[in-house]
Amino acid sequence: MNESILITGANIGLGKETARQLALEKETKKVFLFCRNQARAEAAKKDLEEKTGKKIFEIIIGDVTDANSVRRAVEKIKEPVDAVILNAGGVVGKTAAKFTPSGMNELAATNILGHVILVEDLIKRDKLRKTVLCVSAEAVPGVKMLGVKPVSMRTSSVDEFAAVLDGSYFGNKFDALQAYAYVKYAATMWTLSMARKYPKLKFVVVSPGNTIGTRAPDNLPPAMQFMLKYVMMPVVFPLMGEMVHKLETGAKRFVDGISDERYKSGVFYASKQGKLSGDMVDQSTFFTDLKNTTFQDNANEAIHRFINQA
Repeated sequence: MNESILITGANIGLGKETARQLALEKETKKVFLFCRNQARAEAAKKDLEEKTGKKIFEIIIGDVTDANSVRRAVEKIKEPVDAVILNAGGVVGKTAAKFTPSGMNELAATNILGHVILVEDLIKRDKLRKTVLCVSAEAVPGVKMLGVKPVSMRTSSVDEFAAVLDGSYFGNKFDALQAYAYVKYAATMWTLSMARKYPKLKFVVVSPGNTIGTRAPDNLPPAMQFMLKYVMMPVVFPLMGEMVHKLETGAKRFVDGISDERYKSGVFYASKQGKLSGDMVDQSTFFTDLKNTTFQDNANEAIHRFINQA
């Protein structure tokens, strides 16, 4: 049972839909909407209250790309939280390669920086009771039909992970979508490392799958954005079987991830190999680097190089 859940990026898309579904669970007493923008957060809160008939939503303002913003936000959380869903993130768009004060580029900071600080500060303050769900992506093991190759690092060393996070790993050929897969891989490996470091807590990684109704395509190059929105999503994927699903289904993966005992700590769950929807399976059964504890700890150490100077 999770009585209180915090969701980052909760004012739109998967985060908002997850908040709606959780509010309808009888055991849920509080849902924290961790958002960057006050006005958008208030609009989401009002809409969620109308749709669920529940007055259990509380806004926390924090920018996951800004270390100090997240630290200030954690100070405002007075009671312990049962579960945290690290949902904020995405491909980012034109500013993905831009450096942030932490030294990470914006793509990495948006998907990793604030989330790591949020979780680790909650643990330090003894305000995290049960579960952390890190949102990863089908892009990590690759999406062949979109030209996203499986993540393949030469050594998975600390230096190599650090190069992914500051963007130097990609040289002059910074493809935001491919870089996104590597960033999500680093976030995944940090989560798996934390599962071993804190065995009394559940750390699980979940991909929402290929979900209609999110703003994810908005940050892709125009040609790919057009193909996804008007060709692949509505026409091609539905004909292929287990390749696309609705927003409600993607969010349900997160709800199940924090509450269903089938989903174990220290595992990355996503679609079956070659699929983008349907049942979730342990990705390490075919993407074996996920099992490497040295790689997991290297990702953790690399991330903290940036956090220590943020």
